[in-house]
Amino acid sequence: MKALCWHGTGDVRVDTVKDPVIESTTDAIIRVTSSGICGSDLHLLNGFMPTMKSGDILGHETMGIVVEVGAAVTRLKKGDRVVVPFTISCGDCFFCKKTLFSCCDVSNPNAAMAEKAMGHSPAGLFGFSHLLGGFSGGQAEYLRVPFADVGPLKIESDLPDDKVLFLSDIFPTGYMAAENCDIEPGDTVAIWGCGPVAQFAIKSAWMLGAGRVIAIDSVSARLALARTSGKAETINFKEESVYERLQAMTNGRGPDRCIDAVGCEAHAGPTVDAMVDKVKSAVMPTTDRTHALCEAIMCCRKGGTISVPGAYVGPLDKVPFGAFMNKGLTMKSGQTHMQRYMGPLLKKIEAAEIDPSFVITHRVPLSKAPEAYAKFRDKKDGCIKVVLHP
Repeated sequence: MKALCWHGTGDVRVDTVKDPVIESTTDAIIRVTSSGICGSDLHLLNGFMPTMKSGDILGHETMGIVVEVGAAVTRLKKGDRVVVPFTISCGDCFFCKKTLFSCCDVSNPNAAMAEKAMGHSPAGLFGFSHLLGGFSGGQAEYLRVPFADVGPLKIESDLPDDKVLFLSDIFPTGYMAAENCDIEPGDTVAIWGCGPVAQFAIKSAWMLGAGRVIAIDSVSARLALARTSGKAETINFKEESVYERLQAMTNGRGPDRCIDAVGCEAHAGPTVDAMVDKVKSAVMPTTDRTHALCEAIMCCRKGGTISVPGAYVGPLDKVPFGAFMNKGLTMKSGQTHMQRYMGPLLKKIEAAEIDPSFVITHRVPLSKAPEAYAKFRDKKDGCIKVVLHP
């Protein structure tokens, strides 16, 4: 089959690789019909994620048609149309039973490696390094899905791929990010980043009762989408001080809830911490850039909440923890507990409360994936979200 493979920092190629096969009785194989390029895929492209190996298949936003199931699979059958969550969960461990599916104790075969880096291992993830399981991703013609009775969501209507594909990651991720803020009616929510996850966090903040949503970015197309589709007020961080502007917009109090939807590759205006981050990331590729998180801590009102759906990889420095503690802030984070959200959010799509396809700007064949990665990374041609079709 054809698949998009990682071969080093900045180097992804469409290769011919072996078709996946059933490896466990709980597996399923799907023929991929659509797969998204996620902002966190750029962390792999840009060399921020350790334990990648040449030839690893990328992609964790996937849907398709079931073509084969293992002997123990009872919920799926050949021909079913499914969305596959990016997290891999067993459904039966301590954490899965608490619906903390991204903390699954069983699904990462390289748990010992993750424990050394993090203290404990999270769930395995599709297409996201050997630290998180070494599972092949879905930017390919076929995908093996472990624990197939637990993860995939059956789509039993005629909704097109474009409307349901993002149940695989970014819609639930944006929704959980907003939910983690503990939004109270009328709250002001500030969101760092206007990429795809942030766009869904904007929509979700309104769903959860926000009175005001403020989105922060510097890319004109993303800011425009936040204003038009998301009905958010916007700040261009390259044109004005985010802290000063948020203070002015909130009468000196600061936003009630803050969401860092940027993660470890944060860009910023000409601030000292941003320039230091840029230098450090050039000489130490695994150093996370913390500007968005730091700014959120400084801007958030006292007693407020910070939610972090943005992906971080390793240790952070320069984080103003004194401000965090003394302001009495709360922080919530984590990979998304996908199975908790996929079904309820599908109902919102079916009820026409939201059409997730609003973020799609580019649709390309799998053969053009390397060019699409470059365009997405460089934010060219108004590229906000790419969907690949094998």
